[in-house]
Amino acid sequence: MAKKKGMGTGMWLVMGLLILSLGGFGITQFGGSVQSVARVGDVEISANEYARAVQAQMNTFQRESGQRVTFEMAQALGIDRIALGQLITSAAVEDETRRIGISAGDATVVEEIQGFQAFQGLSGEFSRETYEMALRQNGMSVKDFEDTIRSDIASELVRRAVGAGLTTPDVFVDTLYAHARESRDITWARLTAEDLPAPLPTPTEAELTAYHSENAEQFTRPETKTIRYAWLTPDMLAPKIVVSDEQLRTLYDSRIDEFVSPERRLVERLVFSSEGAAEEAKARLDSGEITFDDLVAERGLSLDDVDMGDVAASDLGAAADAVFGLGEPGVVGPLSSDLGPAIFRMNGVLAAENVSFEIAKQDLAPEASADRARRMIGDMIGQIEDLLAGGADPALIAERTDLFEGTIDWNVDVFDGVAAYDTFRAAAVRARPGDFGEVLELDDGGIVTFAVEDVREPELIPFEEVREEVVAAWEVAETQSRLEALANDMAQQLREGREMAALDLNLRTQRGLTRDGFVEGTPPDFTRTVFELDTDGIAVLATDGDAWLVRLDNVLAADSANPEAQLLKEGFAAETARSLSSAIINAYTQALIDEAGADIDANAVRAVNAAAFSGGGAN
Repeated sequence: MAKKKGMGTGMWLVMGLLILSLGGFGITQFGGSVQSVARVGDVEISANEYARAVQAQMNTFQRESGQRVTFEMAQALGIDRIALGQLITSAAVEDETRRIGISAGDATVVEEIQGFQAFQGLSGEFSRETYEMALRQNGMSVKDFEDTIRSDIASELVRRAVGAGLTTPDVFVDTLYAHARESRDITWARLTAEDLPAPLPTPTEAELTAYHSENAEQFTRPETKTIRYAWLTPDMLAPKIVVSDEQLRTLYDSRIDEFVSPERRLVERLVFSSEGAAEEAKARLDSGEITFDDLVAERGLSLDDVDMGDVAASDLGAAADAVFGLGEPGVVGPLSSDLGPAIFRMNGVLAAENVSFEIAKQDLAPEASADRARRMIGDMIGQIEDLLAGGADPALIAERTDLFEGTIDWNVDVFDGVAAYDTFRAAAVRARPGDFGEVLELDDGGIVTFAVEDVREPELIPFEEVREEVVAAWEVAETQSRLEALANDMAQQLREGREMAALDLNLRTQRGLTRDGFVEGTPPDFTRTVFELDTDGIAVLATDGDAWLVRLDNVLAADSANPEAQLLKEGFAAETARSLSSAIINAYTQALIDEAGADIDANAVRAVNAAAFSGGGAN
């Protein structure tokens, strides 16, 4: 009989955190006639294991992205395939461990299980009762779970054996470091329209129309969709909402600390071991023999060590009256504290705040209205989804709800109104006429639903409509062309022996430019171009209406002897070794899969997806 395959050790670490809560997702035990979804060699992947793996991946994605994940979204992102792929990889390694006879002992299995935080009781120690209850809640027997752990430990031993002992050759590290850390000294100049010997001539109509035709992509309107939408945001709804003084008073009282706070002091406290030591220190302060700062340093402390921050009288106990009795910064003491006799320095007075309800409600009212509006909008979603299900279009939805109807000719260059929301824009890109409407939740708590009424293909905008833009583009292109020609002429002069300083340009220098460096005021490919030059080489670059002339003055070899270089090379060597190890393990497991054969039951996978995830995704 084929052995049932559990999750790999890494996945069980995740399961250890989730095992007490997975039951809330309804996947504690997948029933029905489907028993397995795949087989690798003699190891079988059960339907339950696949369902749990997918759910665990969805939970992980939801935690990391902060967004709710439905199963449909998970499928679109390939999460289900990732989960199945991990299970197949683990099954292949387990099949190999069984073939060569590797197994983990009972003591190792016990140690692994007792390390799971999810199995600890109130005392913080492993609890057999908690352990068994957690497994029951997830539809697993103790034996099956422990067999899985035993198998996973053995599999991990194989992986480590395959990937262990790899080191990165020194010659590889040294060569790459020398290449990466080599730097350049350069001299360069930027040529602008002011460097032209004569201003540009006025373009003729023929030149402009030719430029418009030859550069059609600059003047082509992208695909444009006429979209009718129904839209509502908290800012639209809030003015209609009246919040009573009673409601505002409740909000004010719940946040009273924001409006009413007692007088506070900025205080430092220096504690002594005895009353006598504190009195002696205070006497030295009073006589001017020592300052408070020096006294702190004399005790081997820093000002951060004695800083209490801003405190209220209630924070100081018996010292409160003396400290709060100071009207200006000063030192008092010795006074008792919860740590012993102490000297207190008061550095500043923070006045009490008392914002009355009448004043505070001016800010609370719009805030409360906006919050109420967001909740009301959220409550509308179900009603709007019902209307959409019944075939309602945005116009009818606006008629029957508080949503506002509008129309927009939208393309990727339009950001006005509802098109300012990334959520709307992403949906509008995909939407086509006839698509089923949906409610989109916007970042500010608003909602929108829309329908595409028409799609216009990309079209060249007539010259007459964009004449000013054509003139501006022609001037930039013509300026760049002339500057590039001028720079190339100068470059040739330099190659023939002329000094760069004689070119009457605003020359700049950059010393120690690295391959990942950037020189402000230069185009994106400037550094790459510099590193392609030989010493004394000249290059010309041109973009966005300007040109650049650059000369490579010196090539500086990497300094491999300094401590920072050694640390960088050691880190690179370690990371490369880890990458090589991972690549070898991946190649090894793929070879195991190829040899053992992976048989996936697509019908079983679809059945589990339908039965286990038909209700949606992670919550």
